[in-house]
Amino acid sequence: METNRQKKIGGVIQKDLVDILQGEVRKNGVANLIISVSKVVVTSDLSVATVHLSVFPQDKAKEILEAVKSNAKTIKHDLSQRVRLQLRKVPNLVFFIDDSLDYIEKIDNALANRDNPIENRDLLDKRRFQ
Repeated sequence: METNRQKKIGGVIQKDLVDILQGEVRKNGVANLIISVSKVVVTSDLSVATVHLSVFPQDKAKEILEAVKSNAKTIKHDLSQRVRLQLRKVPNLVFFIDDSLDYIEKIDNALANRDNPIENRDLLDKRRFQ
């Protein structure tokens, strides 16, 4: 369970990471790309921050993740310059792609199509419920 301190530090990191990443996208003149930080989870010892990124369009997600991971030290340095008055030590950043929107989309598509297990009970695996 996250403490209030972890949540506050996660919120500070999230806000500043959004500014850093969006600033880099604008500075490099990349069009039609949105990077957002959907969630930051900080460990209890405040040494590691897990950063979940959402990338639109989704087909560029893997290459953006690799670019962000390769520049993690620079991003951490930029972050430390922004939060130097709020945090004594900046946690190590671990980046992941947030796939919760894909999961929601798959559920919506399943419910909209004829593959809807609620309406077509034959799609359910009978062995799972025995």
